[in-house]
Amino acid sequence: MVDEVAFRQRLAESVEYPCAYAKAVLSGCVSCACVARMQIAEREVVCCIRPASRLRCDALHEHLRRAFSFALGRVRTDEPMPHAHEMRIQCGGLRGLQYVLDESSEVANVDALLDAVLARWGELTELPYSEVIHAAALCYKGRHR
Repeated sequence: MVDEVAFRQRLAESVEYPCAYAKAVLSGCVSCACVARMQIAEREVVCCIRPASRLRCDALHEHLRRAFSFALGRVRTDEPMPHAHEMRIQCGGLRGLQYVLDESSEVANVDALLDAVLARWGELTELPYSEVIHAAALCYKGRHR
């Protein structure tokens, strides 16, 4: 078993463009045409193969974190989120966005979703984030114990 520090160092050396939605992709709740999967220390990781797409995804992820902060009871968005909150942001946010766009919650390609979102609203700042959050509650329930 590799210790966490060694894993993080190897990850930083191997993955130039980490995927902003890696948790969602690895869980299978969304897919993307721009991801590549690789194994590091017996763990599967996801990286982005298109730097321009990664920048868009990072920007959307930041907007989703801010939009979801109140719903998740978070005051600060610059701190690491618990896994369940991050899954709600990634899976719920993307599925909710897809639902607001075309009333479907299946996200087959995050990059194509971003193309469609930008074609419709022009800028990420113009997205109806309150609608996305409400749709996310319908489209993603998370795991229940």
